[in-house]
Amino acid sequence: MSKLFPSPGRRRALQGAAAGAVVLGLLMWWLLPLGEPPPSGTIVFSTGTPHGVYQEYGERLRTALGKDMPGLKVKLLNSAGSQENVERVAKGDADFAFAAADAVETYALRNRASAGRLRGVARLYDDYVQLVVARDSNIESVADLRRRTVATGLPDSGVRLIANRVLRAAHIDPEKDITPVADGIDTGPAHLRQGRIDAFFWSGGLPTAGIRELTRKFAVRFIPIGGALVAKLHTNTQSARYYRATNMPESAYPKAQHGSVVPTIAVSNLLMTRKDMDPRLIEWVTRTVIRSRDNIGTHVHSAQLVDLRTAIYTDPLPLQEGARRYYRSVKP
Repeated sequence: MSKLFPSPGRRRALQGAAAGAVVLGLLMWWLLPLGEPPPSGTIVFSTGTPHGVYQEYGERLRTALGKDMPGLKVKLLNSAGSQENVERVAKGDADFAFAAADAVETYALRNRASAGRLRGVARLYDDYVQLVVARDSNIESVADLRRRTVATGLPDSGVRLIANRVLRAAHIDPEKDITPVADGIDTGPAHLRQGRIDAFFWSGGLPTAGIRELTRKFAVRFIPIGGALVAKLHTNTQSARYYRATNMPESAYPKAQHGSVVPTIAVSNLLMTRKDMDPRLIEWVTRTVIRSRDNIGTHVHSAQLVDLRTAIYTDPLPLQEGARRYYRSVKP
């Protein structure tokens, strides 16, 4: 005779499974905003040059976004860096980008109308200006770059913007007093090793993979950029207010620094978007940026510095409405 009802033991197992399903469902509902499904569609993200922090961060963030929003396709675009990234977002050629605060302010001062479309998602980490020479070079200061061949970054990069300003602050005309070369982090290290350039500027998170690899293959050192030079920068242009004097910690590139810090300049990095982007999408993206910090940070050291308490300070950009919603929702 067949059983019409399950045994007590089986009944308890079924009841436990059902209860577990309910709990899981409630948990998923709590994790999703208002119980809604994740946003879907396609977004374009402008990152940076190969071997730079922007590109690596962008690739890791795309993976994190894909886990949280499986229906969202993230298209990554390489770029020269901050200046190009800001322009792409302002013109609608990209939906998101990384950019240094000085580049954002510079664009806003030159393009007030289109800059009004720009919004901040999060303050991420600081870029450090890194002026690299061969260890046996007789270059000891920025002033010693006169009549040298110097890589000042790609056109439309944040590196080019800040390198030219540092040179002018040291009374060096970047077009006349040096032989400028348009190398980025993808080509500058190799050209230094080959003796094709005497020095190269880089502005990026610590450590930058391209420079870390260079220090493992070639003896280099960093030229200090002291506080007096930073103070002079502050008197030259409005957007230089985002520069601050700091020290590159001795742990950044141990093979090159040998336990010594390097005086230099830091400037904050922002994740940016536009005012007209869907606030619900921006809220989800902001959540992923904050929650993926530790996982991405195991591969991209700079990502470890993303902090919920400082992420809201996206000056000179106001927060996008979706980002504002997220920060309000997690405010203690």
